[in-house]
Amino acid sequence: MSSADVMKELLDCSICLNIYTDPVTLRCGHSFCLGCIDHVLDSQEGTGHYSCPECRAESVERPPLMRNMTMCNIVESFLPTQPHQQESGVLCTYCVDFSVPAVKSCLLCEASLCDKHLRVHSKSPEHIITDPTTSLGSRKCSVHKKILEYYCPKDKICVCVSCSLTGEHRGHKVEMLGEAFSKKKKKLRKYLQGLITERVKAEERVQRLKERMKKTHEKAADVAERVTALFTDIRKQLEDLEKKVLCEVSRQEGQMSSFIFDMIQKLELKKEKLSRKRRHIEGLCNTMDPLTVLMERDAGNLCDPDGKNVDSQPHTNQLNHGTDLDVAPISPMLHKLSEMTTEIKSGIYTGEPADLLLDVNTANNYLLISDDKKTVTSSVMSMKRPATPLRFQTYCNVISSQRFSSGWYYWEAECSDVPEWKIGMCYPSIDRRGNHSNINNSHMCWCLWKRNDRYLVAHDCKVIRLPHKISSNRVRICLDYEAGQLSFYELCDPIRHLHTFTATFTEPLHAVLSLYWRKEGGDWFRILNH
Repeated sequence: MSSADVMKELLDCSICLNIYTDPVTLRCGHSFCLGCIDHVLDSQEGTGHYSCPECRAESVERPPLMRNMTMCNIVESFLPTQPHQQESGVLCTYCVDFSVPAVKSCLLCEASLCDKHLRVHSKSPEHIITDPTTSLGSRKCSVHKKILEYYCPKDKICVCVSCSLTGEHRGHKVEMLGEAFSKKKKKLRKYLQGLITERVKAEERVQRLKERMKKTHEKAADVAERVTALFTDIRKQLEDLEKKVLCEVSRQEGQMSSFIFDMIQKLELKKEKLSRKRRHIEGLCNTMDPLTVLMERDAGNLCDPDGKNVDSQPHTNQLNHGTDLDVAPISPMLHKLSEMTTEIKSGIYTGEPADLLLDVNTANNYLLISDDKKTVTSSVMSMKRPATPLRFQTYCNVISSQRFSSGWYYWEAECSDVPEWKIGMCYPSIDRRGNHSNINNSHMCWCLWKRNDRYLVAHDCKVIRLPHKISSNRVRICLDYEAGQLSFYELCDPIRHLHTFTATFTEPLHAVLSLYWRKEGGDWFRILNH
């Protein structure tokens, strides 16, 4: 690459990719064409910040543009030295002894001119001077061999004066070539500015997506760390619980084995005693001598009056006593498993619980707020609170005192069995009166909407009907601010995911509750404690 090429690259504006025109500099030190950077900054109006297209350095206020005098001088001194003619290969037609680069071409003479021959060339109007070109023949009408001086917008073609007066373009409204050229250039510049704007927007979207990807990686790492720590703890708890349960089973097994062993020993002795008595009685039964039988001193104690064994009942009672394991001490230990499951659900999937209080200063006058600021109830009579810019005037809405501008939280609420209610989160700048204070119509609110026996979700007048039938009047709302996710769940058994909104949040978020006013009154919403 030649030194001229290197210099040209250094003097190119990074927005339009051409050599600087009126170069100006931002605070960060990067330079741009005045028109290019003005257009970029205009496109960033209303976004809340301005950023450099080169390094993305941000500022809240529109940055001042300082004229880069050094760059202006370099550009001015650089442009005249550019070897456009040499690069294009156009040489002076009249310098026959040696090659001299042409600086201009005459369309009438169909000749290219160097500086010397340009000074002596005719200045009459019919001699049209242009930048040097080798295609001089294409600058004349192929039919009349006259210079193309006009442009026909209808046929989108350049024509000569004869074409416009007597030729096939007669009657068409033609424009002077210079005028048509200016219009076309204006359109091209407008299109170029549009391309520049789209490029800036695309760059901003890429930057936001990169930031989103970074946050996703960070969140995934955080969740993975929490899951690992949680399951490590659960494994330890399970091991401890297993040891306790097995220890209790082993203790009961030993106790029962010892008891049964003692019973076996006693019964073995009893068997031996009974065997001896049986043999003795059998001997008596086989004796034919009456005196021997009748004079037997212990014969009357061998059997009870009914002929039953006297010792059989106590042993039977002992055998039926305490022969099963007692599971009563084991059951409470096993209940720990359900507690661990609950810990997994709350510790991984829902974030931190948020303790919400309702802001009475925002409540519509037909809403009654409880003393603990956890319950809102519809009223048939106005509370006659003062009308302030914070108070909802048109719809029966109330928002929370707490606001969330970062973090991962969840909260839960329960509503009375009514035909219609709405719940969600909104920006504090939401309208307090008029149609846009209806939370399903506002672009500043994301809500879950119960309507009869169905769920809907709504944002900015866009409503999605969910397929789920309502089975519970209790809901959970989960907010992951950095990830831009707001999720709704129905607290049934098992808990059911309903919908997740994805957005780039630009303001803090408040919880919002809305009741449909009825003449009966008494409908309520309650924030659940954790």
